[in-house]
Amino acid sequence: MTVPQITLNDGRTIQQLGFGVFKVDPAETERIVSEALEIGYRHLDTAAVYGNEEGVGRAIAASGIPRDELFVTTKLWNTEQGADTTPPALAASLDRLGLDHVDLYLIHWPRPDLDRYVQTWQAFEQLRAEGLTRSIGVSNFHRPHLQRLFDETGTVPAVNQIELHPAFAQRELRAFGESHGIRTEAWGPLGQGKYDLFGEAAVAGAAAAHGVTPAQVVIRWHLQQGIILFPKSASRERIAANFDVFGFELSDAEIAAIDALDRGLRVGADPEAAVF
Repeated sequence: MTVPQITLNDGRTIQQLGFGVFKVDPAETERIVSEALEIGYRHLDTAAVYGNEEGVGRAIAASGIPRDELFVTTKLWNTEQGADTTPPALAASLDRLGLDHVDLYLIHWPRPDLDRYVQTWQAFEQLRAEGLTRSIGVSNFHRPHLQRLFDETGTVPAVNQIELHPAFAQRELRAFGESHGIRTEAWGPLGQGKYDLFGEAAVAGAAAAHGVTPAQVVIRWHLQQGIILFPKSASRERIAANFDVFGFELSDAEIAAIDALDRGLRVGADPEAAVF
């Protein structure tokens, strides 16, 4: 099956549906990522703080898949922000991944209390110029954080990876990003099991109508709105099901019903207050 490609503001492309490894046991990561690659995923999303970059790298090496067919994202952790600490942090991630570059490098959280994300972004610009990352972006940035990057560096992030699911649709932030050419990536796209998303009538009804799972419905909801996402699972069956979402399409009425579930329900940390 062909996964849609999204063009970023730097001209590079990214597969809209990928595989994430947040909270994947490092001891199981190689097996799980290998299964995802066997199923057909070619977009992988990890982070230094996940502690499983090595497993991702081993799976990539064992797969035999040409490097140019893969899109690999990792993220800079908060304690490594800064002009001098960012380059060695990426070097360490590349060593763990066994790669000479990543396709996308993200500032994991803005940490406005540290006030280092602008100088970190300037370091990101240099890392991109050196070819150590093809694209650069941010994660968990609010509108003021993004605006400050525009104002002080002139470089617009390729993506903003944010908490996004039907009960927390982030329409205003998405629209602001889109108006500046920033693509939105969703983390926690299925709500992380922290509320009964799959029991919602709009989701369950669409699943029954199309003969698919509630998770597949929610993934389609993201895809049909142009959102980039990478659901995770440790189960091969669910990993495969999450990838098998291109044989049906939600109607406008079904999309609208799921849109109506938005109630500002954040299930993760607020980036403005996060201090970890």
